[in-house]
Amino acid sequence: MNKMLLLAILFVLAFSPVVAGDVKLMDKDELKGLLGSRDLVVLDVRAGRDWSASEFKIQGAVRADGADFDSWSKSYPKDARLVLYCA
Repeated sequence: MNKMLLLAILFVLAFSPVVAGDVKLMDKDELKGLLGSRDLVVLDVRAGRDWSASEFKIQGAVRADGADFDSWSKSYPKDARLVLYCA
């Protein structure tokens, strides 16, 4: 994993409205251990230019606009573990 991803901010979200106390941080080693899990969805929520100009992306991550959470979040199963990252 490259340095950019090592420094990425990772959030694990329950499938409910996000309240600061509900958001858990995840380190890179925990994420590496979960990659490939059926219930894991990794979402890259970097802003447009930050995302498009970056050569570093987590393999299998899906691009999602963080501002549109209410819209795209409904497309994932309620029991899915969503991991959002940005850098």
